[in-house]
Amino acid sequence: MNFTDLGLSEALLKALAEQQYTSPTPIQEQAIPAILLGNDIMASAQTGTGKTAGFTLPLLQKLALQPRASSNRTRALILTPTRELAAQVHASIENYGRYLSLRSTVVFGGVKINPQMQKLRGGVEILVATPGRLLDLFQQNAIKFDEINTLILDEADRMLDMGFINDIKKILAKLPKQRQNLMFSATFSPEIQKLAKGLLNAPVEVSVAPLNTATELVAQQLYIVDKGRKTELLKTLIKNENWYQALVFSRTKHGANKIVKQLEDVGIHAAAIHGNKSQAHRTKVLERFKEGKLQILVATDIAARGIDIDLLPQVVNYDLPQVPEDYVHRIGRTGRAGSSGKAISFVCAEERKMLRDIERLLKRTIDRAEIEGFKSTEDFTKPVTAPQRTQQNRPKRAGGSRGNNGAAPRSRDGQAKGNANNSRRASVQGNRPARAAQTAGQAQSKSGATTLLYRS
Repeated sequence: MNFTDLGLSEALLKALAEQQYTSPTPIQEQAIPAILLGNDIMASAQTGTGKTAGFTLPLLQKLALQPRASSNRTRALILTPTRELAAQVHASIENYGRYLSLRSTVVFGGVKINPQMQKLRGGVEILVATPGRLLDLFQQNAIKFDEINTLILDEADRMLDMGFINDIKKILAKLPKQRQNLMFSATFSPEIQKLAKGLLNAPVEVSVAPLNTATELVAQQLYIVDKGRKTELLKTLIKNENWYQALVFSRTKHGANKIVKQLEDVGIHAAAIHGNKSQAHRTKVLERFKEGKLQILVATDIAARGIDIDLLPQVVNYDLPQVPEDYVHRIGRTGRAGSSGKAISFVCAEERKMLRDIERLLKRTIDRAEIEGFKSTEDFTKPVTAPQRTQQNRPKRAGGSRGNNGAAPRSRDGQAKGNANNSRRASVQGNRPARAAQTAGQAQSKSGATTLLYRS
């Protein structure tokens, strides 16, 4: 199938052709027609499946036929969990809609609010926003919701993990009752099902890949290494394998800064992005990395959301993620757009339980690799009898903050927030066994929704 078979306008097809996109991905093939028909959508799509184009293309087509938005209003609202993802979605809207006379803007925290208020003054047809900044703008009467006819929740599971549920409920209560709702999520967890039940009206469910399954284009391997030698191993791999670019995941903001300093000390060009970095810094670093001007990017899970690089050769889990599903999100940053990729993990003895949970989720054992001189001296063979009392799972004081990892509750725009209940919920969700992959065909969900299930 080609994009021409989906009923898209000439303006959209021209923009797609200029980016050398001719054939839709499975999520696009199924979601675009359903959205054009006006159906609510509940789509399960992992990162790198083309989901952003799956909702932006039909959205642009529909809005091009509607009246322009009035002052301080928008026709379509797209909510995302992080600033980086919001910027990425808006960039896609600009690329695909370049030959349409539609106005759009993106708003998020970490930058001055006045320029955003000015952009909204004349009205925009599409508004991409993080929940916290959107509520701030609403409270200052910079945006009104009465003309919204389409709501899109992108990476809904991540928004719940980050503690945005209350903000989302506040926003939903202020929107017009008659509207089209599109929800995209990497998983259909019980929490997501509950949110969908109160949001979607007889949705078409589209699943294009087995849940929590890493792409087959990514070669995975791990090194068992002493905790104190991880940076030394990273330097060795960069040098011996001539890495020209890699994305390295650190569990904490402090750890990310430390890795960057140690790499820079030996002449390896590196930079970090995380919640303590300014938005201007994060944007600049991401641009340099995407342009190939930065060799190593070190990021925390939250800051890495929105990194979309087709030919990223490798991802490194310097620290294993505390939530197993985040491993799948991380390695999905490579092996995109049909290209192969490599995911490397460094595992020390105290991360044994995390590794066990990840391999249980993947339903496979990750290949072990060794480099002479880096064999672990720690006792890695001792059975795990209880959770390791390490920094990442030590109980927190009420109101305290925690490190910047993918499952931690967040503030309105992705900053760490001490919410013990949400933290425990994320931990439980992370250890939930993966649901078995469903076969191709159509089925009827418990809520009565029509379900389209496809393998990618």
